[in-house]
Amino acid sequence: MARVNLEKMTYTQLAALRGEVDRAMSDRQNAERAELRQKMAEMAIAAGLSLDEVLGRRGRGKGSVAIKYRDPKNLENTWTGRGRMPRWMVAATKGGKTKKEDFLI
Repeated sequence: MARVNLEKMTYTQLAALRGEVDRAMSDRQNAERAELRQKMAEMAIAAGLSLDEVLGRRGRGKGSVAIKYRDPKNLENTWTGRGRMPRWMVAATKGGKTKKEDFLI
């Protein structure tokens, strides 16, 4: 392995060297990760299992959330109660005559 005299390098040279080292480390980590994954998959297949069964992975997906609020004036206006309050509800509750709870299903 070649030794580099960092004391004699300029800032620009040091920054370029850091970029090269970061890329090399990332590439090496990805290669080792892929190699390990392949070995684990081969071991799982030898045992009659899949890698997902061994690691206990489940389907990753967002499920739908039930509607919690509905506008009685326009039934298409709904809200699950998550995230920002929709404009129709902000406008309806702005005067203080109605509350958010008035729109519960």
